[in-house]
Amino acid sequence: MVSTALGRPEAVPARKPRGRSTRRFSIGKGVAWLYIIVILVVTVFPFYWMLRTALSNNYSLITNPGSFLPVDFTWGAFGRVLGIASAEQSLAEGGSGASIQIAHFLLNSVIYATVSTVSIVFFSTLAAYAFSRLRWKGRELMFSLFLAALMVPGILTLLPNFVLVKDLGLLNTFAGMILPGALFSAFNIFFLRQFMLGLSEEIEEAALIDGAGRLRVLFQITLPMTSGPIITLSILGFITAWNDYFWPLLVTSDDSVRPLTLALAVFKQSSPQASPDWAGLMAATLVAALPMLILFMVFGKRIVNSIGFTGLK
Repeated sequence: MVSTALGRPEAVPARKPRGRSTRRFSIGKGVAWLYIIVILVVTVFPFYWMLRTALSNNYSLITNPGSFLPVDFTWGAFGRVLGIASAEQSLAEGGSGASIQIAHFLLNSVIYATVSTVSIVFFSTLAAYAFSRLRWKGRELMFSLFLAALMVPGILTLLPNFVLVKDLGLLNTFAGMILPGALFSAFNIFFLRQFMLGLSEEIEEAALIDGAGRLRVLFQITLPMTSGPIITLSILGFITAWNDYFWPLLVTSDDSVRPLTLALAVFKQSSPQASPDWAGLMAATLVAALPMLILFMVFGKRIVNSIGFTGLK
């Protein structure tokens, strides 16, 4: 309390006690929360079912296929996938006895996804800078043609690309898998161009007046300011390349360059029994998906923020 000139204490308005929010529950909020919970369950349940199958005995799965808990709990499926289980142990738990060199195929996937992502993002950045900063005749027409490429289904380009790779003698090579898509991505170019259009040109113009060239301005000024969208496209591109299946299936038939996605299909088909080794297959799938899940959980917020700040200009 504060004393006034007359010596009487000045009244201080009482503060409302801090308690729980008095917001009332509404039907709309209840429906929204119910919708979120349903979507969450539908999204997470397949991963739980994969884990439950991977921790089950493959023989026991046949006897109780609807159990929500692992049937005859065992780590044997992961042992078969990682190559630390013997053929006798594998067969005893319903495995096929076949082995999968998961470390080798993981390395192939890392090489394929990394080189492909770096190439696509690098050349897309150069093209986006040309469309957003350089002034040249036919720029808008060319950009419209690039956007038209977004409406062409990727399946239509598989056969021409396969014939090109075959004629160049690049079958069963990393170059054959990477080169057809390494130089062009209409979505990446559009995404980066829209972000660059929103950047201030004053710093770049000052650098040009001081004698800096266009490439120096791009790599020393524009790229640092565009690091967020570039990282976002790199993450999305890496995930897409990591999960790619059909294109590597067309151009590879040798284990030396096969990515992990193809190795899983070969592992499934190598079972001599009437039914595949579902436990081993789910364990291998979890091992293959784990790096992508970690990557997305770590950088998921950055992806959402970059997409939110990149709009039509």
